[in-house]
Amino acid sequence: MDYNNQLDAALNKLHEEGRYRTFIDIERTRGQFPHAVRVRKDGSKQPVTVWCGNDYLGMGQHPEVLAAMHEALDATGAGSGGTRNISGTTVYHKALEAELSDLHGKESALLFTSAYIANDATLSTLPKLFPGLIIYSDALNHASMIEGIRRNGGEKRIFRHNDLAHLRQLLEADDPAAPKLIAFESIYSMDGDFGPIRELCDLADEFNALTYLDEVHAVGMYGPRGAGVAERDGLMHRIDIINGTLGKAYGVHGGYIAASEKMCDAVRSYAPGFIFTTSLPPAVAAGAAASIRILKTDKKRREDHQRQASILKLRLKGLGLPIIDHGSHIVPVIVGDPVHTKILSDMLLDKFGIYVQPINFPTVPRGTERLRFTPSPVHGPREMDAVVNAMDELWSHCALNRAELSA
Repeated sequence: MDYNNQLDAALNKLHEEGRYRTFIDIERTRGQFPHAVRVRKDGSKQPVTVWCGNDYLGMGQHPEVLAAMHEALDATGAGSGGTRNISGTTVYHKALEAELSDLHGKESALLFTSAYIANDATLSTLPKLFPGLIIYSDALNHASMIEGIRRNGGEKRIFRHNDLAHLRQLLEADDPAAPKLIAFESIYSMDGDFGPIRELCDLADEFNALTYLDEVHAVGMYGPRGAGVAERDGLMHRIDIINGTLGKAYGVHGGYIAASEKMCDAVRSYAPGFIFTTSLPPAVAAGAAASIRILKTDKKRREDHQRQASILKLRLKGLGLPIIDHGSHIVPVIVGDPVHTKILSDMLLDKFGIYVQPINFPTVPRGTERLRFTPSPVHGPREMDAVVNAMDELWSHCALNRAELSA
């Protein structure tokens, strides 16, 4: 086999389909978010406004978060020095897990290096703890959940997205005595729609199933203390395992699960993705803990975030653009073609200094390619006017191109 030819073929396929992903090199300046600088390949620089970041609340710039990280860095050094089992557990890790268990009203929490790893490691480990476990997974669950469920070697059932009747059919068809788990999300990141958490919990109660909730796109932003949609709806006590991230609304890095003490202890003891991974640097853990503490009481920041998302959706709707609005903070604008999505993204960046990354298959189904805007409390009127005016101008241009190509 000619390995280089095989690599060329694989990469060319992406180019031909308009799905080849390019990275934009960004220089961030503390205190300037969402403004940054794009570094071009020739070394020249361009001011940009970031409209696709996951630092939803700008906490990565918060002075108290930075101060906590500096303090821990100066006190302990750069890295943790090992896995959690071998010298990599510090007072900063334990303090962060305590903040997380308190946030979600659970007995315990367990840190991972990312929410992806937390999902993958936990879901792939659960059949070791519950032999014969059947996992019922929403069809639009995140890739990390899909991968964990796929790798665990156990039985799985995929129910149509948010389709409670289909889930009931699947549950009824299986052995009533078999251990079961229903895995779902609170906010699905591509369309921004909500999972029917209460009804899923009702089915779990009826069929004696565990519940597994991914709150990655909700923690920090929903609920009285930012614990997520389950907190907002008064349902946290009905969820057995909550997955969350420290790298989005909390503005730092890492992931976790929150659950009973026994559940966290069992995952800690059996999950290779936890056992054999170097733990988070203490400075990162300290910054995340500070961010959680701040957002537990910062209601205004959450309200400002929701208001900015509502304004952007309203203004884009006013232009007649095909946006999806399920009432969350995520603002997807459907383009429907990978080539045009990339062209639109490039034009926004090159002409207006507006950075929003194209989202194509396999992240979303073919024909639903999109730009996904993520407004924050610090995207003010000036930034809002700029993005709306740019979309107004470029959408007409791209619509004209589509008409020409289809003629």
